[in-house]
Amino acid sequence: MGGQLKNKTAVITGGSRGIGRSMVELFAREGAQVLTCSRSERKDPLPQGISSLTADVSRSDDVKKLASEAVSRLGKIDILVNNAGVQVEKTVVDSTDEDFEALMSVNTWGVFALCREFIPLMAGNGGGTIINIGSISADHADPSMALYNASKAFVHSLTRSIAVDHGHQGIRCNAICPGWIMTEMADAAFDLADDPDAARADALARHAAGRFGQPKDIAQAALWLASDGASFITGQTLTIDGGLIAASPLRPGFF
Repeated sequence: MGGQLKNKTAVITGGSRGIGRSMVELFAREGAQVLTCSRSERKDPLPQGISSLTADVSRSDDVKKLASEAVSRLGKIDILVNNAGVQVEKTVVDSTDEDFEALMSVNTWGVFALCREFIPLMAGNGGGTIINIGSISADHADPSMALYNASKAFVHSLTRSIAVDHGHQGIRCNAICPGWIMTEMADAAFDLADDPDAARADALARHAAGRFGQPKDIAQAALWLASDGASFITGQTLTIDGGLIAASPLRPGFF
């Protein structure tokens, strides 16, 4: 077991799979006591040092239950990671009222409500750090992902506001902005293309790193932001995309 988060406690939402699961396991290996949640009951066992509960971050009662359980099980709260999120693959015109409610209630209201609930708990114990999972899609819109793109822009702006408004209480707040990380959500986005295999090949060619991201790439960044090594980092959006948005949209050999 590592020790970057020794004697720390962490609450990580959406920890049942993908990026969330990778963060939960890494934080525990690094010494943190971890509480995670997901909307459905878990059937797979969790590693030692991790507890979980069923909670939907779009529901006010569940947010309050998560905060109460966090205090009961962990005591003080050092780290909050807002990872839970959903995706709707539609344009503005095609999106329904129900689509808006389903996505925004998780991706925007859920992040807001959790921060509102946990900031006083952290501040009352000398501070803590919040890590919100944003996206490169907040500033570089993915086609047919209008609501998702907009929701992540909200997350980035909220992150900066929390850093500014609550820094004097010992609260640090940063956002991680993943690019193409190979999860079920990425697969769903590629499947929108007329030729998903060609879309994947084209996207891969645009990555300076020569590969797509993996959940562990985001987990390692979250670990650093949660650690004392990032104690002077707040109000920032950290892009982790293998160099995807660093390059010109023109392909090599165009000229």
